[in-house]
Amino acid sequence: MNIIDSVNNADDPPVTVDVLQRVKPGCEMAFEQVLTDLIAAARSFKGHLGVNVFRSGSTSPEYRIVFKFDRVSHLKQWEASPLRQKLLKRASQLTVDTGQISVLTGLETWFTLPTQPGLSPPPRYKMVILSGIAIFILLNLATTFIVPLLLPLPPLLRTLVVVLLIVSIMTYVVMPRLTRLFAGWLYPKLHP
Repeated sequence: MNIIDSVNNADDPPVTVDVLQRVKPGCEMAFEQVLTDLIAAARSFKGHLGVNVFRSGSTSPEYRIVFKFDRVSHLKQWEASPLRQKLLKRASQLTVDTGQISVLTGLETWFTLPTQPGLSPPPRYKMVILSGIAIFILLNLATTFIVPLLLPLPPLLRTLVVVLLIVSIMTYVVMPRLTRLFAGWLYPKLHP
């Protein structure tokens, strides 16, 4: 079974797959090799945007592996590949269980906490409020400081540059920090 069958095939958004995997004690070195092979194989697939690996230092080692693809359809191609199946079979011999898998598309990818893998996204209204405030501030800053520098450009190109700049800053700078800063409000069960 593919992990994203629930996603509407007509919709092909960017996608993040968050995998939490516990490794059997003593199998860490072998798992690291399989993980290296898995990452190298994923990189060779169309639409692959990157992989982040977070390792815990506990007695029962946990790995959080975050794969990003530009489209759900490209993720499906990776999922269905014989190479991935072979590597997952190798990995399954080294892990405690099947692991936890979360598939995130849209705004949910902005609201992930690296220290809390597999966590369900916060309520949509909270995501809208926090991202709306951030976009409002960034848009006003861009209008004040960036747009005047772009005045020689045609209006559509100016808008494109501002949108790409804001989305990039939101994705890589603002939202990771805001999510950590407002974690208690976004995820009240984690912070009683």
